[in-house]
Amino acid sequence: MKIVVKVGTSTLAHASGRLNIRRIELLCKVLADLKNAGHEVILVSSGAIGMGVGKLNLKERPKDTAGKQAAAAVGQCELMYTYDKLFSEYNHTVAQILLTAEDLRSSERHTNFENTMEKLLEMQVLPIINENDTVATEEIEIGDNDTLAAIVAVSVKADLLVLLSDIDGLYTADPHRDCDARLIEKVYEIDENIIALGGGKGSALGTGGMATKLHAAQIATEKGCDMIITNGERPEELYSIADGKSIGTRFYAKR
Repeated sequence: MKIVVKVGTSTLAHASGRLNIRRIELLCKVLADLKNAGHEVILVSSGAIGMGVGKLNLKERPKDTAGKQAAAAVGQCELMYTYDKLFSEYNHTVAQILLTAEDLRSSERHTNFENTMEKLLEMQVLPIINENDTVATEEIEIGDNDTLAAIVAVSVKADLLVLLSDIDGLYTADPHRDCDARLIEKVYEIDENIIALGGGKGSALGTGGMATKLHAAQIATEKGCDMIITNGERPEELYSIADGKSIGTRFYAKR
């Protein structure tokens, strides 16, 4: 199975912006093991700006473009150093790919990206993809890595997209505010009622939220790729997902 896994800043970092070492170590161990089992794995990783905030000891995420880009430049180094070190321990080689919206809008550049991905997977490399926050501006930014992950999943013809979030899945209401909120385990059609459950932005360090995840689900399922939202606090659940068990919320592709 070809699986795209997207991990958000809230999963990778503590509220301080500093790396959540225990969780990223477990995530890399599980992904390496899934590769060992014969699955093709692609990781879309947020966290560059968040980790840059922590590394630079900033009190909060910068609001200006130049500040975000500076934090991303610092944080991306630490992020990839960490991934390279951890995956190397399990004898897996990683590759870094940084994208802007223009890379995906231009048919020639998009084709180049697809060809590169195909070759990397053929060479048993684990690609790690992020938006190129260091140069992205409003005109060329994708905006969030949920959308990026969906575009990547469609581009590589993945069987499954998994979004690791700070919530167990899509609920009937905000579970942080409503104790009667119920997890929706299966979604076969993303209609207006589902979209209305999107809510607002995610964590203080990230850019996503349920609305961006539902948008990602629309992109993926329209092109034949199932998508799952589940909690990134438990990376080991990726084993169950690969085995086809019901975890989080699964959005079924239109076939």
